Amino acid sequence: MTRPAPNPSDAGAPASAGGTEETHRAELYINRHLSLMQFNLRVLEQALNEGYPLLERLQFLLIFSSNLDEFYEIRVAWLKRQISFAREVLADGLQPQEVLRELCGLCHAAIERQYRILNETLLPALERERIRFLARDTWSPEIDQWAQEHLREQVLPVISPIGLDPAHPFPRLVNKSLNFIVSLEGRDAFGRENGLAIVPAPRSLPRIIRVPDELCPPGDHFVFLSSVIHAHVDLLFPGMRATGCYQFRLTRDADFDLNAAEVEDLARALRGELHTRRFGSAVRLEIAADCPGELVDFLLDQFNLEETDLYRVNGPVNLGRMMQLRGMLNRPDLVFPAFTPSLPEVLRETPNYFQVLSERDILLYHPYESFTPVVDLLRQAARDSQVLAIKMTLYRTGLRSELVDLLADAARAGKEVTVVIELRARFDEAENLQLASQLQEAGAVVTYGVVGHKTHGKALLVVRREGRQLKRYLHLGTGNYHAGNARLYTDYSLLSANPELGSDVHKFFQQLTGMGRTEHIGHLFCAPFTLRTRLLELIDGEIAAAGRGEPARIIFKANGLTDASIIEALYRASGAGVQVDLIIRGMCCLRPGIPGVSERIRVISVIGRFLEHSRVYYFRHAVSPVYCSSADVMERNLRNRLEIAFPLLDSGLAQRVTSELETMLADNCQSWELQSDGSYVLNRPAEGEEERRAQSQLLAQLAGH
Repeated sequence: MTRPAPNPSDAGAPASAGGTEETHRAELYINRHLSLMQFNLRVLEQALNEGYPLLERLQFLLIFSSNLDEFYEIRVAWLKRQISFAREVLADGLQPQEVLRELCGLCHAAIERQYRILNETLLPALERERIRFLARDTWSPEIDQWAQEHLREQVLPVISPIGLDPAHPFPRLVNKSLNFIVSLEGRDAFGRENGLAIVPAPRSLPRIIRVPDELCPPGDHFVFLSSVIHAHVDLLFPGMRATGCYQFRLTRDADFDLNAAEVEDLARALRGELHTRRFGSAVRLEIAADCPGELVDFLLDQFNLEETDLYRVNGPVNLGRMMQLRGMLNRPDLVFPAFTPSLPEVLRETPNYFQVLSERDILLYHPYESFTPVVDLLRQAARDSQVLAIKMTLYRTGLRSELVDLLADAARAGKEVTVVIELRARFDEAENLQLASQLQEAGAVVTYGVVGHKTHGKALLVVRREGRQLKRYLHLGTGNYHAGNARLYTDYSLLSANPELGSDVHKFFQQLTGMGRTEHIGHLFCAPFTLRTRLLELIDGEIAAAGRGEPARIIFKANGLTDASIIEALYRASGAGVQVDLIIRGMCCLRPGIPGVSERIRVISVIGRFLEHSRVYYFRHAVSPVYCSSADVMERNLRNRLEIAFPLLDSGLAQRVTSELETMLADNCQSWELQSDGSYVLNRPAEGEEERRAQSQLLAQLAGH
């Protein structure tokens, strides 16, 4: 049940700067889980955007599938735990049962729509481009023979069918693995005729197989591994006959529950939890649409799931594994045109970063501008004999990271290298454990931050001897130290030798690796200590300016806005006359456009070629009006994480970012506007209005494309 927008007659008088009960009313807040699902639906809609190349449209469909997997593993699983513990969620007035019921309806409709788009729109469009997925009933005798040989040679040696009987109870299936339930006739070698078997598809095998070109007309032809197994499943059970074979996939609770008070060794505890994640409580069952009801009921009973947890699908149950298709094709005409991120001219002319940063700050906007300078700064630091120490936080880097290799090189060269690795970066935990071992073996000091607070701030600090002085060089960013993500995510990077910022970053690392009370930090806002407080103070500053009759403006750009205290402050700002523009990609619990409460607040979400990931906070009347940050406006970021918000002290850089925010707000083709009822409407150019696509404009402006 979507909570309706408040009736204007109930909204009451505008809240004063001091706050009233009006901004605390539950109906003024959108449920975070429902809001996140709305984001997923916006991603799905991109699959129908005919302005995108065909393989990019397919990619959006598959990203939706991957997003929904995580949504069930984390969000739905959490709601189910709240219900089982009889807990209540009252921030927005909805109980867990109500939220789960509405999500169930949204998810069933969305998955039905997803497969309809795949089967009725994208697969026919791919076929017109001579890219075909061959259904079993279209195989020629030659293809059928090839599929049988492929099964014998590539699949049978690694597959393990499991007959169900008292000695072989129902297996414990891995989270999100592809499986088959097979009904059988006949007796096996031991005289058993139980009639049911489970066949887990080997996770090591690709789910898409290219059919040899000589067996097909011109083009690219593929079959699914599931089709190959299904077509010749009898080969897995010699002497018996398969009367039915149906693919299914189970999604499990994949969240961690580490009790900070009981953890003595975080790395060891996490290794144990990683194994547990693969076998958490079941939360969703996807199964072939033609599976008989008795087999469906059997599986639901095995996994202790309800009918509402069941999704009958008309196609592969593991769509996310179709992402491998792009790497199997050579069709540049069906993907976004390649581009080369630009490099600031000053870095092209003077490749010595220490010299350049001694004279000016450098701001990079990825992916339009290259991530290479961040790597080059660390490379020069690792090789420079005058560099004494390097300190860095790592949240997500990827397993094969040049940055990690450079840190290891620096440590082996005798520099003091300290790395704070966040082991609990969701779904990157195993990689981070491996990276930690790699760095420790090289001689770096590796810490895991503070138990109970994820280290999410992005900071690199280089200490260099210059004459008799020690000078600090730094990088601060809104995104991760992941070169691959820097080609896909929009994020800001600041490179600087500003001594005051350098001192602040030094104190930030002291908090992370040492002990003692919090030192005064001059320019940076750091969660969980000062970030929320300072944001509230800056909001109050705009409220005060509006009270003086001055034009007041706030712009937030973030991935999520859920923190109640910030939302209440923004409501107060709107009531005081401040114009508030919010660019929130995903979850947003604030309701805009409510007379007397949020009528001066506009919320948009931009969905395009690149994932909007940068966090920026603008306050017109602040001494430093623009802050970039690693933190979203969410309780977890402001209360339970170590985050950084850093000012752009160079007025030219601040004006540039403000202009880029205005470009985002002017988008009328790829921006979705949040309505007061929680729904989103795609913005369209008015009659005669020029089309404005923010990402395309920024790509042309910054990268020359």
